[in-house]
Amino acid sequence: MARVNENFLKLRGDYLFAEIARRRTRFQQEHPDAHVISLGIGDVTRPLPQAAVEGLKRAASEMADEATFKGYGDYQGYRFLAEKIIEHEFAPRGVSLDVDEIFISEGAKTDTACFQEIFDTSNVVAVLDPVYPVYVDSNVMAGRSGFPDESGRYSGIVYMPCTEQNGFVPELPRERVDLIYLCYPNNPTGATISHADLQRWVQFARETRAIILFDAAYEAYIRDDRLPHSIFEVEGADEVAVEFRSFSKKAGFTGTRCAFAVVPKKVKAYASDGSAHSLNALWLRRQTTKFNGVSYPVQVAAASVYSDEGRAQVAALIDFYMSNARIIVDGLRSAGLTVYGGENSPYMWVKVPGGMTSWEFFDHLLERAHVVCTPGAGFGACGEGFVRLTAFGSRQNTEKAVERIVAVI
Repeated sequence: MARVNENFLKLRGDYLFAEIARRRTRFQQEHPDAHVISLGIGDVTRPLPQAAVEGLKRAASEMADEATFKGYGDYQGYRFLAEKIIEHEFAPRGVSLDVDEIFISEGAKTDTACFQEIFDTSNVVAVLDPVYPVYVDSNVMAGRSGFPDESGRYSGIVYMPCTEQNGFVPELPRERVDLIYLCYPNNPTGATISHADLQRWVQFARETRAIILFDAAYEAYIRDDRLPHSIFEVEGADEVAVEFRSFSKKAGFTGTRCAFAVVPKKVKAYASDGSAHSLNALWLRRQTTKFNGVSYPVQVAAASVYSDEGRAQVAALIDFYMSNARIIVDGLRSAGLTVYGGENSPYMWVKVPGGMTSWEFFDHLLERAHVVCTPGAGFGACGEGFVRLTAFGSRQNTEKAVERIVAVI
C-alpha cells in the first residue's frame, strides 16, 4: 500500500493564487460580458526586451547548426551568464563573488522552495508575517511546521510580525531560529530594508549560527540609492546568507524562466557531530541530482539583457511599471486610502476601508469594480486588513482599474 507524505495534508486548502483564480473564473462564468482587470497576481504584461529576443533567436540558430549545437550544459549554468551577473549586479556594489558561487535556475520561486531540502527537519524556520506563501508551504511539505491554528499559523514556525508600527521590518526573534527567510523589497508589503537593519540581521545570524535566505527578486525596482540591493553589501553576510534573484520581474522573463541563487563558499551549516559543511557544495550536489539546468537559448537571452541595449531596455521596462505604481498610489491616496509601497517596489499594500476583511474587500472589488487584487490574509495573519495590488498591468488597465476602485470605495 502506497502512503502519502502526510505533511502535505497539513497544508491550508488551495494555494493562495489558485484560490484567486478560482473565484475570478467563477465570476467570469456568471458575468461573461464583464471586463475583469487583474492587479492581483504579479505577472508582467510587457514584451521581453528586444535584446533578449535577439539573444533567443541567435541561440536558437546555433542549436540548428551541428558546429554550434549545445546538449547538456553545466548544472550550475553557463559561465558566460554567471560572469555577466557578477560584472553587472554585484561588482559595482563592491561585492566580490566567484563564478562557482552563482547557480542559474528557472525561477526564484523554485529556488526558495527547494533550498530548504539541504537542511535537517529539526531546524526552526522563521518567516515574515505577512509572507510569500512558498516559504511556509515548502517547509510544511518537508515536515518542519507542526499543525496550523485557527489563524492559519503553524505551531512549528516562528512568525515575525511586519506591521505599520514597525515599518514592515520585524524585530529580531527572541527564541531560537535556524533558517530565516527575508524578502526585500518585500512581497507583499512593498517595504524596503536599510543597511543598518540588514546589518542587525547579519550580526544576529553570525551570533546564533543561523542562515538567512534572502529573496531579492525585486531589487531592480529600488530607486533610493541609500538602500541595499543585495544582502552581500553588508559585511559578514557571505558567511551566513544565501541570496535569490530573478529575471522574471527585472526583464519580463515570467514566461521564459531564468533566475539565479548566490551561495557563497564561506556559508556553512553543521552536522550533529558539530562538523561544518559548505552549503555551496551541498546545493551543487542537490542540483546535480535533481536539476538539469536552464536551456542554452534562455541563458543567452538572459545574458543579452546586460548588453548596452539590453540594460537600456530593462531600465525602460522598469520605468514603465513604476509609472503604473505611481498612478495607483496617487489615485488611491487621493481617494483617502492608506497605501504603502510603490516607491521602491512594484507592489502596493493597501489598507482595507470600512471594516471589511481582506477577502470581503477582494469580493467587493471583483463584483463591483471588476478588479482582481490579492487579499492580505492569504499572506498570513498580519496581512489581514490589507490587499496587495501590482504595477504589472498595462497602462490602460491600470488607469481604468484605479478609476473603478475609487468609484466603489
